[in-house]
Amino acid sequence: MFQEDGSSSVTSSPLQMFPMMSVSPGMMSPYPWLKELKPEERGLYLIHLLVTCANHVATGSLENANIALDQISHLASPDGDTMQRIASYFSEALADRILRTWPGIYKAFRSTRITIVAEQILARKMFSEFLPFMKVAFVITNQAIVEAMEGEKMVHVIDLNASEPAQWCALIQDLSARPEGPPHLRITGIHQQKEVLEQMARVLTEEAEKLDIPFQFNPIVSKLENLDFEKLRVKTGEALAISSIMQLHSLLASDSELRKKSLPMPMNAAGVHLQRVNQMNQRSSQDLIEKDMVNSRSPSNESASSSPLSSIPLSNMDSFLNALWGLSPKVMVVTEQDSDHNGTSLMERISESLYFYAALFDSLESTLPRTSLERLRMEKILGEEIKNIIACEGAERKERHEKLEKWAQRFDFSGFVNVHLSYYAMLQANKLLQGYNCDGYKIKEENGCVVICWQDRPLLAVSAWRFRRGIHD
Repeated sequence: MFQEDGSSSVTSSPLQMFPMMSVSPGMMSPYPWLKELKPEERGLYLIHLLVTCANHVATGSLENANIALDQISHLASPDGDTMQRIASYFSEALADRILRTWPGIYKAFRSTRITIVAEQILARKMFSEFLPFMKVAFVITNQAIVEAMEGEKMVHVIDLNASEPAQWCALIQDLSARPEGPPHLRITGIHQQKEVLEQMARVLTEEAEKLDIPFQFNPIVSKLENLDFEKLRVKTGEALAISSIMQLHSLLASDSELRKKSLPMPMNAAGVHLQRVNQMNQRSSQDLIEKDMVNSRSPSNESASSSPLSSIPLSNMDSFLNALWGLSPKVMVVTEQDSDHNGTSLMERISESLYFYAALFDSLESTLPRTSLERLRMEKILGEEIKNIIACEGAERKERHEKLEKWAQRFDFSGFVNVHLSYYAMLQANKLLQGYNCDGYKIKEENGCVVICWQDRPLLAVSAWRFRRGIHD
Protein backbone atom coordinates (compact mmCIF):
# COMPACT_ATOMS: atom_id res chain seq x y z
CA MET A 1 0.00 0.00 0.00
CA PHE A 2 2.90 2.36 0.66
CA GLN A 3 5.72 3.09 -1.75
CA GLU A 4 9.37 2.84 -0.69
CA ASP A 5 9.59 6.63 -0.66
CA GLY A 6 6.78 6.75 1.88
CA SER A 7 4.06 8.01 -0.46
CA SER A 8 0.77 6.18 -0.78
CA SER A 9 0.13 4.06 -3.85
CA VAL A 10 -3.58 4.84 -3.46
CA THR A 11 -4.28 7.88 -5.63
CA SER A 12 -7.59 8.89 -4.07
CA SER A 13 -7.94 7.97 -0.44
CA PRO A 14 -10.00 9.65 2.31
CA LEU A 15 -6.82 9.52 4.38
CA GLN A 16 -5.23 12.15 2.13
CA MET A 17 -7.86 14.63 3.27
CA PHE A 18 -7.12 14.25 7.02
CA PRO A 19 -5.02 17.43 7.39
CA MET A 20 -7.87 19.42 5.81
CA MET A 21 -10.68 17.77 7.75
CA SER A 22 -12.24 19.30 10.79
CA VAL A 23 -14.92 17.79 12.96
CA SER A 24 -17.72 20.30 12.62
CA PRO A 25 -21.53 20.39 12.74
CA GLY A 26 -21.58 20.61 8.96
CA MET A 27 -20.42 17.04 8.47
CA MET A 28 -23.17 14.64 7.51
CA SER A 29 -23.91 11.32 9.16
CA PRO A 30 -23.57 8.40 8.58
CA TYR A 31 -20.26 9.39 6.90
CA PRO A 32 -20.35 6.82 4.06
CA TRP A 33 -16.72 7.57 3.11
CA LEU A 34 -15.55 6.06 6.43
CA LYS A 35 -16.39 2.61 5.05
CA GLU A 36 -13.77 3.11 2.33
CA LEU A 37 -10.89 3.35 4.83
CA LYS A 38 -8.39 0.52 4.85
CA PRO A 39 -7.49 -0.93 8.31
CA GLU A 40 -4.31 1.12 8.71
CA GLU A 41 -6.03 4.29 7.56
CA ARG A 42 -8.92 3.55 9.89
CA GLY A 43 -6.53 3.16 12.82
CA LEU A 44 -4.89 6.48 12.08
CA TYR A 45 -8.18 8.27 11.76
CA LEU A 46 -9.50 6.73 14.99
CA ILE A 47 -6.50 8.15 16.85
CA HIS A 48 -7.07 11.51 15.17
CA LEU A 49 -10.75 11.45 16.20
CA LEU A 50 -9.98 10.44 19.79
CA VAL A 51 -7.45 13.24 20.24
CA THR A 52 -9.77 15.74 18.53
CA CYS A 53 -12.70 14.63 20.68
CA ALA A 54 -10.61 14.88 23.85
CA ASN A 55 -9.63 18.43 22.90
CA HIS A 56 -13.30 19.33 22.46
CA VAL A 57 -14.18 17.74 25.81
CA ALA A 58 -11.31 19.56 27.53
CA THR A 59 -12.41 22.93 26.12
CA GLY A 60 -16.13 22.36 26.73
CA SER A 61 -17.07 22.16 23.05
CA LEU A 62 -19.54 19.35 23.63
CA GLU A 63 -21.40 19.65 20.32
CA ASN A 64 -18.20 19.01 18.40
CA ALA A 65 -17.26 16.26 20.87
CA ASN A 66 -20.60 14.60 20.13
CA ILE A 67 -19.91 14.71 16.38
CA ALA A 68 -16.48 13.15 16.89
CA LEU A 69 -17.98 10.40 19.07
CA ASP A 70 -20.57 9.74 16.37
CA GLN A 71 -17.83 9.25 13.79
CA ILE A 72 -15.87 7.00 16.15
CA SER A 73 -18.96 4.83 16.63
CA HIS A 74 -18.94 4.03 12.88
CA LEU A 75 -15.30 2.87 13.02
CA ALA A 76 -14.72 1.41 16.48
CA SER A 77 -15.74 -2.05 17.66
CA PRO A 78 -15.08 -3.92 20.94
CA ASP A 79 -14.52 -7.13 18.94
CA GLY A 80 -12.58 -5.68 16.00
CA ASP A 81 -8.85 -5.16 15.49
CA THR A 82 -6.65 -3.65 18.18
CA MET A 83 -7.25 0.00 17.33
CA GLN A 84 -11.01 -0.53 16.95
CA ARG A 85 -11.14 -2.11 20.40
CA ILE A 86 -9.03 0.61 22.00
CA ALA A 87 -11.16 3.32 20.40
CA SER A 88 -14.32 1.71 21.79
CA TYR A 89 -13.09 1.99 25.37
CA PHE A 90 -11.53 5.43 25.03
CA SER A 91 -14.66 6.85 23.39
CA GLU A 92 -16.77 5.35 26.18
CA ALA A 93 -14.48 7.02 28.72
CA LEU A 94 -14.79 10.40 27.00
CA ALA A 95 -18.59 10.03 26.83
CA ASP A 96 -18.61 9.13 30.52
CA ARG A 97 -16.66 12.30 31.30
CA ILE A 98 -19.21 14.38 29.37
CA LEU A 99 -22.13 12.75 31.18
CA ARG A 100 -20.59 13.63 34.54
CA THR A 101 -21.15 17.31 33.76
CA TRP A 102 -24.89 16.58 34.22
CA PRO A 103 -24.94 14.83 37.61
CA GLY A 104 -28.66 14.05 37.51
CA ILE A 105 -28.50 12.37 34.11
CA TYR A 106 -25.29 10.58 35.05
CA LYS A 107 -26.70 9.16 38.30
CA ALA A 108 -29.95 8.09 36.63
CA PHE A 109 -28.06 6.44 33.80
CA ARG A 110 -25.98 4.40 36.27
CA SER A 111 -28.65 3.78 38.91
CA THR A 112 -29.17 0.11 38.04
CA ARG A 113 -25.54 -0.73 37.35
CA ILE A 114 -24.11 -3.34 39.73
CA THR A 115 -20.41 -4.01 40.14
CA ILE A 116 -19.85 -7.77 40.37
CA VAL A 117 -16.68 -8.24 42.38
CA ALA A 118 -16.44 -11.93 41.48
CA GLU A 119 -16.30 -11.01 37.78
CA GLN A 120 -13.46 -8.57 38.42
CA ILE A 121 -11.51 -11.15 40.40
CA LEU A 122 -12.04 -13.74 37.63
CA ALA A 123 -10.84 -11.32 34.96
CA ARG A 124 -7.70 -10.51 36.95
CA LYS A 125 -6.95 -14.22 37.32
CA MET A 126 -7.18 -14.45 33.54
CA PHE A 127 -4.51 -11.77 33.22
CA SER A 128 -2.20 -13.96 35.28
CA GLU A 129 -3.13 -17.06 33.27
CA PHE A 130 -2.82 -15.73 29.72
CA LEU A 131 -0.22 -12.96 30.04
CA PRO A 132 3.19 -13.26 31.72
CA PHE A 133 3.37 -9.81 33.35
CA MET A 134 1.98 -10.80 36.74
CA LYS A 135 3.87 -14.08 36.86
CA VAL A 136 7.13 -12.25 36.18
CA ALA A 137 6.33 -9.82 39.00
CA PHE A 138 5.58 -12.76 41.34
CA VAL A 139 8.84 -14.55 40.46
CA ILE A 140 10.98 -11.45 40.96
CA THR A 141 9.19 -10.51 44.19
CA ASN A 142 9.57 -13.98 45.67
CA GLN A 143 13.25 -14.20 44.72
CA ALA A 144 13.96 -10.84 46.39
CA ILE A 145 12.19 -12.04 49.54
CA VAL A 146 14.02 -15.39 49.61
CA GLU A 147 17.39 -13.65 49.24
CA ALA A 148 16.59 -11.06 51.95
CA MET A 149 15.39 -13.76 54.35
CA GLU A 150 18.41 -16.04 54.07
CA GLY A 151 19.17 -17.50 57.51
CA GLU A 152 16.10 -15.93 59.16
CA LYS A 153 14.08 -18.23 61.44
CA MET A 154 10.91 -16.12 61.68
CA VAL A 155 9.62 -14.51 58.48
CA HIS A 156 6.61 -12.22 58.24
CA VAL A 157 5.29 -11.21 54.80
CA ILE A 158 2.73 -8.42 54.44
CA ASP A 159 0.76 -8.53 51.17
CA LEU A 160 -0.94 -5.18 50.50
CA ASN A 161 -3.35 -6.83 48.05
CA ALA A 162 -3.79 -10.47 49.01
CA SER A 163 -5.77 -11.84 46.07
CA GLU A 164 -3.49 -14.38 44.39
CA PRO A 165 -2.50 -17.44 46.48
CA ALA A 166 -0.31 -18.86 43.69
CA GLN A 167 2.42 -16.31 44.45
CA TRP A 168 2.69 -17.34 48.10
CA CYS A 169 2.35 -21.05 47.36
CA ALA A 170 5.50 -20.66 45.26
CA LEU A 171 7.23 -18.79 48.12
CA ILE A 172 6.29 -21.54 50.59
CA GLN A 173 7.85 -24.09 48.23
CA ASP A 174 11.02 -21.98 47.87
CA LEU A 175 11.38 -21.58 51.64
CA SER A 176 10.79 -25.30 52.23
CA ALA A 177 13.82 -26.06 50.04
CA ARG A 178 16.28 -23.90 52.03
CA PRO A 179 19.44 -25.79 53.04
CA GLU A 180 19.09 -24.52 56.60
CA GLY A 181 15.45 -25.60 56.74
CA PRO A 182 12.25 -23.59 56.43
CA PRO A 183 11.49 -20.64 58.74
CA HIS A 184 8.32 -20.06 60.70
CA LEU A 185 6.27 -18.15 58.13
CA ARG A 186 3.48 -15.68 58.79
CA ILE A 187 1.62 -13.94 55.97
CA THR A 188 -0.62 -10.95 56.63
CA GLY A 189 -3.05 -10.43 53.78
CA ILE A 190 -4.94 -7.17 53.20
CA HIS A 191 -8.01 -7.10 50.95
CA GLN A 192 -11.43 -5.48 50.86
CA GLN A 193 -13.26 -8.79 50.42
CA LYS A 194 -13.42 -11.19 53.37
CA GLU A 195 -14.20 -14.12 51.04
CA VAL A 196 -10.99 -13.56 49.08
CA LEU A 197 -8.92 -13.68 52.27
CA GLU A 198 -10.71 -16.81 53.46
CA GLN A 199 -9.86 -18.55 50.19
CA MET A 200 -6.23 -17.39 50.52
CA ALA A 201 -6.04 -18.77 54.04
CA ARG A 202 -7.38 -22.20 52.97
CA VAL A 203 -5.05 -22.60 50.00
CA LEU A 204 -1.90 -21.41 51.79
CA THR A 205 -2.56 -23.40 54.96
CA GLU A 206 -2.99 -26.58 52.92
CA GLU A 207 0.25 -25.92 51.03
CA ALA A 208 2.19 -25.25 54.25
CA GLU A 209 0.83 -28.40 55.90
CA LYS A 210 1.77 -30.47 52.84
CA LEU A 211 5.36 -29.19 53.05
CA ASP A 212 5.47 -29.25 56.86
CA ILE A 213 6.23 -25.54 57.28
CA PRO A 214 5.09 -23.73 60.46
CA PHE A 215 2.57 -21.22 59.08
CA GLN A 216 0.04 -18.59 60.14
CA PHE A 217 -2.23 -16.41 58.04
CA ASN A 218 -3.40 -13.06 59.40
CA PRO A 219 -6.33 -11.64 57.37
CA ILE A 220 -7.14 -7.91 57.44
CA VAL A 221 -10.35 -6.79 55.71
CA SER A 222 -9.64 -3.19 54.78
CA LYS A 223 -9.07 -0.69 52.01
CA LEU A 224 -5.44 0.28 51.79
CA GLU A 225 -6.13 3.95 52.57
CA ASN A 226 -7.96 2.94 55.77
CA LEU A 227 -5.38 0.41 56.97
CA ASP A 228 -4.90 0.23 60.74
CA PHE A 229 -1.18 -0.51 61.10
CA GLU A 230 -1.71 -1.92 64.61
CA LYS A 231 -3.55 -4.86 63.04
CA LEU A 232 -0.41 -5.89 61.17
CA ARG A 233 0.92 -7.23 64.50
CA VAL A 234 4.60 -7.08 63.55
CA LYS A 235 6.52 -8.80 66.35
CA THR A 236 10.00 -8.35 67.70
CA GLY A 237 12.37 -10.90 66.20
CA GLU A 238 10.48 -11.25 62.93
CA ALA A 239 12.20 -10.49 59.65
CA LEU A 240 9.66 -8.45 57.72
CA ALA A 241 8.98 -8.37 53.97
CA ILE A 242 6.31 -6.24 52.28
CA SER A 243 4.82 -6.91 48.86
CA SER A 244 2.77 -4.37 46.92
CA ILE A 245 1.59 -5.25 43.43
CA MET A 246 -0.15 -2.38 41.63
CA GLN A 247 -1.63 -0.93 44.82
CA LEU A 248 0.32 2.12 45.98
CA HIS A 249 -0.79 4.37 43.11
CA SER A 250 -4.38 4.36 44.40
CA LEU A 251 -3.22 6.23 47.51
CA LEU A 252 -2.30 9.22 45.36
CA ALA A 253 -6.01 9.99 44.86
CA SER A 254 -6.46 11.44 48.32
CA ASP A 255 -3.61 13.88 47.66
CA SER A 256 -4.96 15.08 44.31
CA GLU A 257 -5.93 18.56 45.47
CA LEU A 258 -2.33 19.23 46.44
CA ARG A 259 -1.23 18.63 42.86
CA LYS A 260 -3.05 21.68 41.51
CA LYS A 261 -0.28 24.17 42.27
CA SER A 262 0.41 24.70 38.56
CA LEU A 263 -1.88 23.38 35.84
CA PRO A 264 -0.28 22.72 32.46
CA MET A 265 -1.91 24.18 29.38
CA PRO A 266 -3.99 21.77 27.26
CA MET A 267 -2.59 20.44 24.02
CA ASN A 268 -2.95 22.50 20.90
CA ALA A 269 -6.10 21.42 19.08
CA ALA A 270 -5.00 22.82 15.73
CA GLY A 271 -5.33 19.45 14.00
CA VAL A 272 -1.67 19.03 13.07
CA HIS A 273 -1.54 15.39 14.17
CA LEU A 274 -1.71 13.86 10.69
CA GLN A 275 0.42 16.34 8.74
CA ARG A 276 2.73 13.61 7.47
CA VAL A 277 0.24 10.80 7.26
CA ASN A 278 1.28 9.66 3.77
CA GLN A 279 4.80 8.95 5.07
CA MET A 280 3.61 6.50 7.72
CA ASN A 281 3.97 2.75 7.42
CA GLN A 282 3.04 1.36 10.83
CA ARG A 283 2.71 -2.29 11.79
CA SER A 284 1.09 -2.03 15.22
CA SER A 285 -1.32 0.19 17.11
CA GLN A 286 1.59 1.53 19.17
CA ASP A 287 3.32 2.68 15.99
CA LEU A 288 0.12 4.38 14.87
CA ILE A 289 -0.13 6.27 18.13
CA GLU A 290 3.58 7.13 18.18
CA LYS A 291 3.35 8.69 14.73
CA ASP A 292 0.09 10.52 15.37
CA MET A 293 0.83 11.87 18.83
CA VAL A 294 4.40 13.08 18.22
CA ASN A 295 3.25 16.56 17.21
CA SER A 296 0.41 16.83 19.73
CA ARG A 297 2.55 17.60 22.78
CA SER A 298 3.08 21.23 23.66
CA PRO A 299 6.28 22.35 25.43
CA SER A 300 4.25 23.23 28.51
CA ASN A 301 3.02 19.65 28.78
CA GLU A 302 6.50 18.22 28.47
CA SER A 303 7.86 20.43 31.21
CA ALA A 304 4.88 19.75 33.44
CA SER A 305 5.16 15.99 33.15
CA SER A 306 8.86 16.03 33.99
CA SER A 307 8.67 18.44 36.90
CA PRO A 308 10.52 17.39 40.07
CA LEU A 309 8.53 15.38 42.57
CA SER A 310 9.80 17.63 45.34
CA SER A 311 7.51 20.39 44.07
CA ILE A 312 4.40 18.23 44.56
CA PRO A 313 3.46 17.67 48.20
CA LEU A 314 1.94 14.23 48.73
CA SER A 315 1.22 14.17 52.45
CA ASN A 316 -0.99 11.06 52.58
CA MET A 317 1.38 8.98 50.50
CA ASP A 318 4.31 10.24 52.56
CA SER A 319 2.45 9.29 55.72
CA PHE A 320 1.74 5.77 54.45
CA LEU A 321 5.33 5.16 53.34
CA ASN A 322 6.63 6.58 56.62
CA ALA A 323 4.40 4.12 58.48
CA LEU A 324 5.84 1.24 56.43
CA TRP A 325 9.35 2.54 57.17
CA GLY A 326 8.46 2.44 60.86
CA LEU A 327 7.96 -1.33 60.57
CA SER A 328 11.68 -1.71 59.65
CA PRO A 329 11.23 -4.09 56.68
CA LYS A 330 14.25 -6.04 55.50
CA VAL A 331 12.79 -5.80 52.01
CA MET A 332 9.79 -4.17 50.35
CA VAL A 333 9.11 -5.21 46.76
CA VAL A 334 6.89 -2.89 44.74
CA THR A 335 5.33 -3.49 41.33
CA GLU A 336 3.63 -0.55 39.64
CA GLN A 337 2.43 0.34 36.15
CA ASP A 338 5.37 2.14 34.54
CA SER A 339 3.55 4.97 32.81
CA ASP A 340 2.50 8.51 33.68
CA HIS A 341 -1.31 8.52 33.86
CA ASN A 342 -1.46 11.06 36.66
CA GLY A 343 -1.15 14.29 34.67
CA THR A 344 -3.27 17.21 35.76
CA SER A 345 -4.73 17.78 32.28
CA LEU A 346 -7.02 15.48 30.33
CA MET A 347 -4.83 15.74 27.23
CA GLU A 348 -1.73 14.56 29.09
CA ARG A 349 -3.60 11.51 30.31
CA ILE A 350 -5.10 10.73 26.88
CA SER A 351 -1.64 10.81 25.31
CA GLU A 352 0.11 8.64 27.90
CA SER A 353 -2.71 6.12 28.34
CA LEU A 354 -3.12 5.59 24.58
CA TYR A 355 0.50 4.43 24.40
CA PHE A 356 0.19 2.20 27.46
CA TYR A 357 -3.11 0.49 26.67
CA ALA A 358 -2.22 0.08 23.00
CA ALA A 359 0.67 -2.11 24.16
CA LEU A 360 -1.58 -4.15 26.45
CA PHE A 361 -4.23 -4.60 23.75
CA ASP A 362 -1.50 -5.56 21.26
CA SER A 363 -0.23 -8.24 23.65
CA LEU A 364 -3.75 -9.62 23.96
CA GLU A 365 -4.09 -9.57 20.16
CA SER A 366 -1.01 -11.79 19.91
CA THR A 367 -2.27 -14.16 22.62
CA LEU A 368 -5.99 -14.75 22.12
CA PRO A 369 -8.38 -14.75 19.13
CA ARG A 370 -10.68 -11.77 18.66
CA THR A 371 -13.73 -13.89 19.48
CA SER A 372 -12.29 -15.06 22.83
CA LEU A 373 -14.64 -14.47 25.77
CA GLU A 374 -11.64 -14.38 28.12
CA ARG A 375 -10.06 -11.63 26.06
CA LEU A 376 -13.28 -9.60 26.10
CA ARG A 377 -13.50 -9.91 29.89
CA MET A 378 -9.92 -8.76 30.35
CA GLU A 379 -10.38 -5.85 27.97
CA LYS A 380 -13.47 -4.76 29.86
CA ILE A 381 -11.40 -4.57 33.04
CA LEU A 382 -8.81 -2.51 31.16
CA GLY A 383 -11.69 -0.40 29.86
CA GLU A 384 -12.73 0.39 33.44
CA GLU A 385 -9.16 1.53 34.16
CA ILE A 386 -9.20 3.72 31.05
CA LYS A 387 -12.53 5.21 32.12
CA ASN A 388 -11.17 6.01 35.56
CA ILE A 389 -8.08 7.71 34.09
CA ILE A 390 -10.02 9.74 31.52
CA ALA A 391 -13.42 10.41 33.06
CA CYS A 392 -12.66 10.90 36.75
CA GLU A 393 -11.03 13.65 38.78
CA GLY A 394 -10.19 14.21 42.44
CA ALA A 395 -10.58 11.36 44.89
CA GLU A 396 -12.60 9.33 42.37
CA ARG A 397 -9.58 8.92 40.09
CA LYS A 398 -7.78 5.93 41.60
CA GLU A 399 -5.73 4.78 38.58
CA ARG A 400 -2.90 7.29 39.05
CA HIS A 401 -0.04 5.35 37.54
CA GLU A 402 3.39 6.98 37.57
CA LYS A 403 6.87 6.24 36.31
CA LEU A 404 9.52 4.35 38.27
CA GLU A 405 11.63 7.51 38.71
CA LYS A 406 8.89 9.21 40.72
CA TRP A 407 8.38 6.18 42.94
CA ALA A 408 12.14 5.99 43.53
CA GLN A 409 12.12 9.61 44.71
CA ARG A 410 9.24 8.89 47.09
CA PHE A 411 10.89 5.82 48.61
CA ASP A 412 14.19 7.64 49.02
CA PHE A 413 12.47 10.60 50.68
CA SER A 414 10.61 8.24 53.05
CA GLY A 415 13.78 6.55 54.29
CA PHE A 416 14.17 3.53 52.00
CA VAL A 417 17.28 2.52 50.09
CA ASN A 418 17.13 0.65 46.80
CA VAL A 419 18.04 -3.04 46.78
CA HIS A 420 19.31 -4.16 43.40
CA LEU A 421 17.39 -7.14 42.07
CA SER A 422 19.69 -10.07 41.51
CA TYR A 423 20.95 -11.60 38.30
CA TYR A 424 19.23 -14.84 39.31
CA ALA A 425 15.87 -13.02 39.55
CA MET A 426 16.41 -11.69 36.01
CA LEU A 427 17.36 -15.17 34.85
CA GLN A 428 14.15 -16.66 36.27
CA ALA A 429 12.06 -13.93 34.68
CA ASN A 430 13.66 -14.42 31.27
CA LYS A 431 13.14 -18.18 31.49
CA LEU A 432 9.48 -17.64 32.27
CA LEU A 433 9.06 -15.32 29.27
CA GLN A 434 10.72 -17.83 26.95
CA GLY A 435 7.97 -20.28 27.81
CA TYR A 436 5.42 -18.04 26.11
CA ASN A 437 7.02 -18.47 22.65
CA CYS A 438 6.45 -14.82 21.83
CA ASP A 439 9.26 -12.34 21.21
CA GLY A 440 7.02 -9.38 22.10
CA TYR A 441 7.58 -9.81 25.83
CA LYS A 442 10.82 -8.33 27.15
CA ILE A 443 12.40 -7.35 30.43
CA LYS A 444 15.18 -4.89 30.99
CA GLU A 445 17.29 -3.81 33.95
CA GLU A 446 17.04 -0.17 34.98
CA ASN A 447 19.12 1.07 37.93
CA GLY A 448 18.80 -2.23 39.75
CA CYS A 449 15.09 -2.54 39.02
CA VAL A 450 13.27 -4.65 36.42
CA VAL A 451 11.00 -3.15 33.77
CA ILE A 452 8.58 -5.53 32.02
CA CYS A 453 7.77 -4.49 28.45
CA TRP A 454 5.68 -5.35 25.45
CA GLN A 455 8.02 -4.74 22.51
CA ASP A 456 9.82 -1.58 23.72
CA ARG A 457 6.90 -0.12 25.66
CA PRO A 458 7.38 -0.32 29.48
CA LEU A 459 4.31 -1.70 31.23
CA LEU A 460 5.32 -2.73 34.76
CA ALA A 461 8.31 -1.86 36.93
CA VAL A 462 9.45 -4.04 39.84
CA SER A 463 11.72 -2.48 42.44
CA ALA A 464 13.01 -3.59 45.86
CA TRP A 465 13.68 -1.38 48.88
CA ARG A 466 14.82 -1.78 52.47
CA PHE A 467 14.56 0.21 55.66
CA ARG A 468 17.32 2.81 56.11
CA ARG A 469 18.03 3.55 59.74
CA GLY A 470 18.14 7.09 61.06
CA ILE A 471 16.22 8.93 58.34
CA HIS A 472 13.34 9.92 60.65
CA ASP A 473 15.27 10.05 63.92
